[in-house]
Amino acid sequence: MRGNKKAAIEMSIGTIVTIVLAMSMLILGMVLVKNIFSGSSSNVLQMNDQVKGQINKLFTEDKRTVVNLPNQIAKIKQNEEWGVSFGIQNLARGTAESGMFSYEVVVASPEEVTRMCGINDREVMSWVGAGRIGKDIPIAPGESYASNVRFIIPDTAPLCIVRFNLKVTKDGKAYATDFFDVEVLP
Repeated sequence: MRGNKKAAIEMSIGTIVTIVLAMSMLILGMVLVKNIFSGSSSNVLQMNDQVKGQINKLFTEDKRTVVNLPNQIAKIKQNEEWGVSFGIQNLARGTAESGMFSYEVVVASPEEVTRMCGINDREVMSWVGAGRIGKDIPIAPGESYASNVRFIIPDTAPLCIVRFNLKVTKDGKAYATDFFDVEVLP
């Protein structure tokens, strides 16, 4: 009878040690995951701030919109994702009220796309994964707004260049238009 009690106590101590080790590993794993995610999100926020800073540097005194691309062209490989950053600046003076801005990214010349690329503008617009339209964005006088348009080029996209227009309205009236090109590479 004595041997059974000793075995029961040893088994209980082994179980307790196993549970303590398992909980320690669980807590260490959770701390590691938290550190990884917080580091990643701070890196994304830092990059976002840097892009906004770069866009603000591009604005000149009378420039209403800017596109943050060298030579206004995004060279994107097939089956690749890419973001085109842009900014809108409210040039209003003498008023404290924010203007309500909207923007839309459209194919500049659907006929040219059909002729040069062999596809229609609806197929090209399917490349835009996010950010094609922005509505009711309040921008205070003298301030700017930065965003991006996310392109996802399918592997079946033709190798060609497509021009897009960024059309901006303020309080429902045309405010500015800018352009950029997307070159599809193999």
